[in-house]
Amino acid sequence: MGSRASTLLREEEIEEIKKETGFSHSQITRLYSRFTSLDKGENGTLSREDFQRIPELAINPLGDRIINAFFPEGEDQVNFRGFMRTLAHFRPVEDNEKNKDPAAGEPLNSRTNKLLFAFRLYDLDRDDKISRDELLQVLRMMVGVNISDDQLGSIADRTIQEADQNGDNSISFNEFIKVLEKVDVEQKMSIRFLH
Repeated sequence: MGSRASTLLREEEIEEIKKETGFSHSQITRLYSRFTSLDKGENGTLSREDFQRIPELAINPLGDRIINAFFPEGEDQVNFRGFMRTLAHFRPVEDNEKNKDPAAGEPLNSRTNKLLFAFRLYDLDRDDKISRDELLQVLRMMVGVNISDDQLGSIADRTIQEADQNGDNSISFNEFIKVLEKVDVEQKMSIRFLH
């Protein structure tokens, strides 16, 4: 099965994905093997249903939001490259990447890109701000019925009050960054991939 993954993925593609995502050759081939095992239609793409078969996502309260992050707006399939680009947000930052050439552009797993990914999980209507209603919806997804609506409303109001610097009763991406400036996002939004 491992050889199937490397034969269907050309060496040039692996090199391009390495440059774009920072994953190693072995990580790419292992993730390709996982991708093809999820691809029940065997058409080189994954559907939302394919993702929903992943047990960790099925039990995650934000599983649907995370799954949606893999799909460009209006798309219902994602190819391997898109899959890898999204996974790259969760790749840990290695010591040798911290002083990278700034002209090379920001890697997908940079602090800013990790925060943007997290911000988009809350920005349900994609208007580049998190409203009280959006915050409430995501909080409700995370806690279910364990907290009353009044308590959730109070948490949402307090969060907006603390984060909102320009008084528009919502949280912009810059305000989101500011609130999380002391949080170790690089660590909290990292998955240790196979080496």
